[in-house]
Amino acid sequence: MMTDQRQEQARHVFITGVSQGLGFGLAHGHLGAHDVVYGISRRRPNIIAEYRFFAFESADLADEVKARAALRNLLGRVPRLDVVYLNAGVLGAIRDMRDTRLPDLKYTMDVNLWANKVILDEIFTLGIEVDQVVAISSGAAINGSRGWNGYAISKAALNMLMQLYAAEVPKTHFTAFAPGLVDTAMQDYICGLPDDDRFESLKKLKAARGTDHMPEPFDAARHVMSRISELKAEYESGSFVDIRNMT
Repeated sequence: MMTDQRQEQARHVFITGVSQGLGFGLAHGHLGAHDVVYGISRRRPNIIAEYRFFAFESADLADEVKARAALRNLLGRVPRLDVVYLNAGVLGAIRDMRDTRLPDLKYTMDVNLWANKVILDEIFTLGIEVDQVVAISSGAAINGSRGWNGYAISKAALNMLMQLYAAEVPKTHFTAFAPGLVDTAMQDYICGLPDDDRFESLKKLKAARGTDHMPEPFDAARHVMSRISELKAEYESGSFVDIRNMT
């Protein structure tokens, strides 16, 4: 267990979507590295009792009022954050755009895009010094694959959101970062879909599951953590970076 002095010296990390998937892996990875972690998600992760320096608030990030209140409770006395991971997101249904209801698209945008604006605005309003923001994006942001509609649009907009904040907050380094394929609950949904010749990407994802091309969340989180310093050192703030294209 860390001493209070060690807590002062540790990195302070904020992660959204810590209850499962990549966010859960990132929380474990940073806690294992003796960092102080602040997490937010709808469901409580099962790591709360395992670590002294893990603080958590539950909130639906699509609910602006509750999200802001949870952020103030969680981060109100935090002077600095070394890394902010904007990880929480939803996939939505894989279907053609014309078959997708507008309310479904709006909800995807609320979670994947606008919630991140709320989070950043609240953090900066609280006067927290932030060294680096890593927004979890996707290759879907630029691929335009049929069927990915709201998810692809929201991730493309997220990329631009990081570029805009980079221009406004030059003291913080922003990256929209695609971590590659990760074996999460999202893949459970995708692999449970029937084959459909309209959606070619589904076949590729199903074939990748269980291979080195689609690591488990803990392995993917370690890979992401190993590259974040490189993002700041080698890429202009506001960039979109796909981990699969990094040398």
